[in-house]
Amino acid sequence: MEKLLTIAGSDSSGGAGIQADLKTFVAHKTYGMSVITSVTAQNTKGVIDVIDLPGEFVGKQLDAVFTDIFPDAIKIGMVSNEEIIEIIAEKLKQYNGKNIVVDPVMVSTSGSNLMKSSATRTLVQKIFPLADIITPNMSEASVLSGIEVKDKEDMEKAAKIIGEFIKGAVLVKGGHLEDSADDVLYIDGKIHWLKGERIDNPNTHGTGCTLSSAIAANIAKGMDILTAVEEAKQYLWGAINAKLDIGKGRGPLNHLYNI
Repeated sequence: MEKLLTIAGSDSSGGAGIQADLKTFVAHKTYGMSVITSVTAQNTKGVIDVIDLPGEFVGKQLDAVFTDIFPDAIKIGMVSNEEIIEIIAEKLKQYNGKNIVVDPVMVSTSGSNLMKSSATRTLVQKIFPLADIITPNMSEASVLSGIEVKDKEDMEKAAKIIGEFIKGAVLVKGGHLEDSADDVLYIDGKIHWLKGERIDNPNTHGTGCTLSSAIAANIAKGMDILTAVEEAKQYLWGAINAKLDIGKGRGPLNHLYNI
């Protein structure tokens, strides 16, 4: 059985963060482990508060995992301050972590800021160079590329700009497009457009976490990055199309629709 590690924040409502990641790992018939970076008080209506764990303790969690059950792939989500980011980078290098998928979680679906602005530069400098693929949405791609990303042409430009300063692939997600859910994947100097049907369902809490975890699971199973992303998009489509309706705000997906 492939072993997956998520390094991310906890979502008390269970729809995003490590909870979404672990459910996604289960849906892909893999073994999931977690290193918690932050604890959030949140629900489908928004984020009420966030408490970051001490960087030293995040490091101890990583030591515990890597010295016992070495992960076949690693998904990195919410890492909200420089200390935590630096510890993660240090440990990934120490243990030679592989198959790393980074979802640069900066803003939640409900619009709440989840990353301190000062941490963004550290993330780019310390974690991005270790990543096999990063998965920013259009808002995050705007921050990372320095251009405003509003349409497909902008998505392509941003992917190329970001791709120039990281070694891995860049997936700019088009979930905020008005007429489709197409994503653009920039890998090895080439652009790949991945078509996606827009589903009439406002319950999209945790989509970014879910997609990146599905990509990690697929890479752990031996898929190349393009195939891993295509398969992950198909899984995400099914989880959204199941039209689970829980909560008073933007509800979660049905991660286990295929079980």
